[in-house]
Amino acid sequence: MLRAKNQALLQMQDVPSAINAMQVYTNVQPTIRGRNVYVQFSSHQELTTVDQNTQGRGDEPNRILLVTIHHMLYPITVEVLHQVFSPYGFVEKIVTFQKSAGFQALIQYQSRQSAVSAITALQGRNIYDGCCQLDIQYSNLDELQVNFNNERSRDFTNPNLPAEQRGRSSQQAGYGDAGGMYAFQASGASTVAFPQVPNAAVIAAAFAGGLPPGVSGTNERCTVLVSNLNPDGIEEDKLFNLFSLYGNIVRIKLLRNKPDHALVQMGDGFQAELAVHFLKGAMLFGKRLEVNFSKHPNITPGAETHEYGNSNLNRFNRNAAKNYRYCCSPTKMIHLSTLPQEITEEEIATLLEEHGTIVSTKVFEMNGKKQALVMFETEEQATEALVCKHATSVGGSIIRISFSQLQAI
Repeated sequence: MLRAKNQALLQMQDVPSAINAMQVYTNVQPTIRGRNVYVQFSSHQELTTVDQNTQGRGDEPNRILLVTIHHMLYPITVEVLHQVFSPYGFVEKIVTFQKSAGFQALIQYQSRQSAVSAITALQGRNIYDGCCQLDIQYSNLDELQVNFNNERSRDFTNPNLPAEQRGRSSQQAGYGDAGGMYAFQASGASTVAFPQVPNAAVIAAAFAGGLPPGVSGTNERCTVLVSNLNPDGIEEDKLFNLFSLYGNIVRIKLLRNKPDHALVQMGDGFQAELAVHFLKGAMLFGKRLEVNFSKHPNITPGAETHEYGNSNLNRFNRNAAKNYRYCCSPTKMIHLSTLPQEITEEEIATLLEEHGTIVSTKVFEMNGKKQALVMFETEEQATEALVCKHATSVGGSIIRISFSQLQAI
């Protein structure tokens, strides 16, 4: 197996057998686990077996496993690996790192039998549906050295280890560059007051194993630049109401020297990517929005910035998976929740009719709570109603508004 090149060499018993195999796949496209593979003759006449232990791994059972993650669409953290491997025995230590073969981890069990059970049960399986495939081998290491307990390494036998050595990177020496390549949370985001909800488990639960088309999940830039705004209609709270559909908002700044521009700092890079993906080209107050990643990593706090980091109106502080699942481009239909119990369809229509032509409304109860669906004539009218009326007080209740993906009431 040439793992660094995603290739393999296969030696047949004789030359005619190799020719027959090539002829079979001349007109038939071979696939392995749903991926196309390509077959050709090698310049090597014979394969030789080398002592794999000289490469730091082997076939002899050991309590330490070397795990390589293939087709990695979601970030794999220490917590995710612990959840996957702990059912087969007590996991003492985990170290993750980046190598030429891809994202790798060393998993140290308390006993050799636990490692054997894990490799038997998990080899070749996917952590998430259709991606993050486990390629597991025995390591020849006798003991893992873990210096820090953080998102890249963990010693479960010593919870008192520091998260970071002051003045130095928390990379585990000797295992490779752990890096931040697959981290959704951008550097510095830990200082934000609200909890950082984007993680592999939440995202996978929300998107059922696959991100929306066009969303890579690898962006680390948290700040987006919004341009072509209507200066007469826009303000910070209205931008908050719109962009908070796709993640928590840290702060917003309207650019006074460019009245139709604004900066919006999201909670992390993944949420910023969702906002760019779903809002680019959306219509609001007669203008088609341009939404792009900003060159600024964050917005500097100041007199002209509005702070939202501690706002209880941030939607992703709770039920993150559900909120991710509802992410979509603006639609003609909006969903209203946390309504007063006595509210009527006529009162809802009166509340929203200033923003456009209402096609239909429906008031209903779910789990004993009053909710409503309202369909407008255009997506722009629905968007205006959302940015203007979300988080306003109606009958003593602060109402919540989001886009609905329903096509009709």
